[in-house]
Amino acid sequence: MVSFRDMQTALALLTLAADILASIHAVLHKRDTRATISWVGLIWLTPLVGVVLYLLFGLNRIRRQAAELHRARRPTSSLSLQPDPQWLATPPRPRLRGLATLSEKLTHRPLIGGNSVRPLTNGDEAYPEMLAAIDGARTSISLCSYIFANDAAGERFVDGLARAVKRGVEVRVLIDDVGMRYTRPTVWRALRRGGVRTARFLPIVSRSGIAFFNLRTHRKLLVVDGATAFAGGINIHADNVHATHPRHPVADVHFRIDGPVVHQFQDVFAEDWAFASRGEQLEGAAWFPPPERAGTVAMRAISDGPDADFEIVRHLLLGAIASARESISIVTPYFLPDSTMIAALSVAAMRGVRTDIVLPEKGNVALAQWASRATLWQVLEPGCRVHLSPPPFDHAKLFVIDRSWALAGTTNWDPRSLRLNFELDFECFDEGFAEAVQTRVDERIARARLLTLEEADARPFAVRLRDGVARLMSPYL
Repeated sequence: MVSFRDMQTALALLTLAADILASIHAVLHKRDTRATISWVGLIWLTPLVGVVLYLLFGLNRIRRQAAELHRARRPTSSLSLQPDPQWLATPPRPRLRGLATLSEKLTHRPLIGGNSVRPLTNGDEAYPEMLAAIDGARTSISLCSYIFANDAAGERFVDGLARAVKRGVEVRVLIDDVGMRYTRPTVWRALRRGGVRTARFLPIVSRSGIAFFNLRTHRKLLVVDGATAFAGGINIHADNVHATHPRHPVADVHFRIDGPVVHQFQDVFAEDWAFASRGEQLEGAAWFPPPERAGTVAMRAISDGPDADFEIVRHLLLGAIASARESISIVTPYFLPDSTMIAALSVAAMRGVRTDIVLPEKGNVALAQWASRATLWQVLEPGCRVHLSPPPFDHAKLFVIDRSWALAGTTNWDPRSLRLNFELDFECFDEGFAEAVQTRVDERIARARLLTLEEADARPFAVRLRDGVARLMSPYL
């Protein structure tokens, strides 16, 4: 008969073995040293509990599955692989050609000319144009969103998509399984009732029984007839429509994109759809019609995620900071850069580049804001300027250098966006567009207040301690 002491010994040995195996896995597979130290520390400080948390949140199970799907998927758009030379573009400023080369090597996508891109403010401007495009669709609609709320805004999209299905339009909707649960009941059943083919990105509990909590698609994309795309930071939620005076309004910016580069955006969606639908390929003229020139902007779609070989956007941000000669302007709701990115911003400021960082005065995630406050002195000290914008909460992600290159989309300056989420951004080598984005940044700066190093240092001891402890959690935020 097994004694209680024998059971205790067996449990202790099992816990020790689990802690050792989880620690070995973290040491061998985690790229970021801070994350490795944090996970190993958690595993040993909270035996067994730390192992369970690591299994749920620390493992990247998506990489091998995604790689297999990528190999099996047939090419869909020649513009994503070997485009017609008539669409290839080069940056108008020669000194930015190195940045363009870096981006092409990171993304394996060419810089495409002949496009137009127009900013849309909040859901007040973005939703009507998106809905009008849906109502005018003739062949296909691709829609991906992190949050697709079952509220007044979401209902308008559900109705529009259902009408498109009845007209015979091919419609595919991809929703993140966590983001869709921001409202109850979820929008899932409403879409299915409307006949809309819908898939969930990484269900929290998969068919295999494996739980996916930490790897989410943060992408927001609508492509209509393979010719017009809407991309940026706006989710589908009534809080984005300021005219209705929501209780928690969210400021943001989206972009309407027309031209041959839309093939690259459609290709990103097609790849995600093949993954989430377990293999359905979106091919042919309905999804990838012959491209047509719509303007003069040279741009490129940039997708990133934990299935990528490189931290694509992080490397691109570092390259852009190094390329700046006159100015750097950053708008982000979450700012938790790692030491390398802090060093890059600091060096830029010290060599005379005007470096402006615009953050919300009051964030929507307290822990992330506290951790950010613990970091800000590191960029303030070398001369970066931090501006705190007043409510409503600003969810926009904008990045401009030298009023000649701009990046916009879904990526935040934090570990979750740069290492865990599936993100979608785009870069424009166009002075007109960069100036338009810079104007939006300047408008935010004009409404914001400047945070000084003295103010950051003058926080009470208890506040500084709270912020410092929160910063220890930054690899998980």
